[in-house]
Amino acid sequence: MRTFHATTEAVLIADEKGNFVTRRVPEIEVELAGIPGDRHYGLLVPADSRQSIYERGTMIANRRQISIISVEECEEIAQGMGIEAIEPEWLGANLLVSGIQGLTLLPVGTRLVFPDGTGLICEGENEPCVLPGKKIAAAISDESLAKKFVPNAKRKRGIVCSIEREGIIRAGDEIRIIRP
Repeated sequence: MRTFHATTEAVLIADEKGNFVTRRVPEIEVELAGIPGDRHYGLLVPADSRQSIYERGTMIANRRQISIISVEECEEIAQGMGIEAIEPEWLGANLLVSGIQGLTLLPVGTRLVFPDGTGLICEGENEPCVLPGKKIAAAISDESLAKKFVPNAKRKRGIVCSIEREGIIRAGDEIRIIRP
């Protein structure tokens, strides 16, 4: 096991029905089912195109209760797209962290532990899709950006996690990251 640290720069929630865009909040309380009120809350979810081994709609364990993106990878994506910055809200991220190169490349099973003992388990890469590209294009008023997001965000879109231990995550929290 290898341990290192990162910092929580922002905590966010997607609590507007039908919208993946998140908004910043001072803290989030996490339960074993995720963030109450967030669009990804729940112990179970219906299988979709990401879980092609199951018939669509089959109830399966929710492995994407929280999504995390890094400042460093947001900067890389923005640079690749030729824009000044990408906001974590546009990506639907729940946590923006700093101090970790290659966040998206963390292996499945990596633990992220917060000061109060809150624990997350990395379930893998949050693969890029077209919706954030459309949001970025709308926010910057440049439709040509919509198609640039997916190729520039491959292996840089961050990770999705499930909750291992309930607690509270706050902006400014140090994260202890334990690789398997």
